[in-house]
Amino acid sequence: MRVSEAFPSNYLRAADLQGRDVTVIIEKITSEDIGDDHKPVLYFAGKDKGLVLNKTNANNIALQYGDDMDDWIGKLVTMFPTQVDFQGKSVEAIRIRMRKTPTRKPPIPDLPPEGAEDDIPF
Repeated sequence: MRVSEAFPSNYLRAADLQGRDVTVIIEKITSEDIGDDHKPVLYFAGKDKGLVLNKTNANNIALQYGDDMDDWIGKLVTMFPTQVDFQGKSVEAIRIRMRKTPTRKPPIPDLPPEGAEDDIPF
């Protein structure tokens, strides 16, 4: 039996990501009692567990989608596991980055006709 099975959690842990990046759609945001604190929790479309939002992840999302959490509903984010320092120890945590949207290459401009003067000095 695994410890994670003996003590299941309603909230995501880094181990739940199984070492992978996971892109999800924010479905709802609630405010819940977590220990002695009251924290926002993100829930994602098609997923059962919520992610307790820390300040680092909240700021990363806010940079892309704005300060109003209500505007985050329906938006894509990518979660990934990483090591962070916490109280002097290195621990595994979930971090969020924005999903990279594919960039389109700009079209190649038409070349000037042969013999045309070009005003670029090289």
